[in-house]
Amino acid sequence: MDSDDDRGAGAGHGPASAAEISEDGPTPDEVTPTVTSPADASSAAVSPAAVSPAVGGMAGLSLPYQLIAAVALAAFGVLGCMQLAMVFLHVAPSNTLTKQHGAAVDEWIYPEFEQNWKLFAPNPLQQNVAVQVRTEIAGPDGPRTMPWRDLSAEDGRAIRGNLLPSHVQQNELRRAWDFYVGSHDDKNRANGLRGTLSEKYVRRLVMLRLGAHDGATVLRIQVRSEVRAVPAPSWSDEKISTGPSYRVLPWWKVTADDLPEGAAGSGEAGQ
Repeated sequence: MDSDDDRGAGAGHGPASAAEISEDGPTPDEVTPTVTSPADASSAAVSPAAVSPAVGGMAGLSLPYQLIAAVALAAFGVLGCMQLAMVFLHVAPSNTLTKQHGAAVDEWIYPEFEQNWKLFAPNPLQQNVAVQVRTEIAGPDGPRTMPWRDLSAEDGRAIRGNLLPSHVQQNELRRAWDFYVGSHDDKNRANGLRGTLSEKYVRRLVMLRLGAHDGATVLRIQVRSEVRAVPAPSWSDEKISTGPSYRVLPWWKVTADDLPEGAAGSGEAGQ
């Protein structure tokens, strides 16, 4: 009986358990797996209602402020274009517009926007500057002043016809003179240490040029510049004076420091 009761109880328990399982939820065999993609997961995690697109720039402003910003940008654009045009006309060579509206351009530019450079250079060489020197030499009858000697013309003759002129021939004398003029005032007074250095440089350079040609003892030297304006081209109606103008420096007594190396001893002996 015990076995029958047990079987009855077991039989009664089996269907009841199955029913209870079916009532509580699906069995493992009835569960179908679901695959969730990352896109579905992200869309499920963030709802469209929770995301509000951020609007920046002028689009984020109200209509009145958008109009004000647009007018301000347009005004700045016009002002910038006008500034560029005025500066262009100021630095450009003489033309029809600058001749007709030169006063308006000057009123716009000066003094705040003055430009000390030129955008174009149709006539890059506006002046011919020649550096000349004359000497006072010791003679049997006393000191004698020699005529002016054009050092720039000598450099020009050395360059003319030379396919590969040296840097010294092209620029040494010119840059030495520019160095002197830029470091002295109109009365040939030195502006600081650069003025003193430029004077020593010019004196030494002149004596270097003279030493190769003059055999007599040089007591003093005098340097000057001859400036002539470049004549206007044939097609231009400009009236340019091509007469010379001179800047004459004072006489300099030659010292041992002015002589090239190797000639200092002979110079002191001559003096």
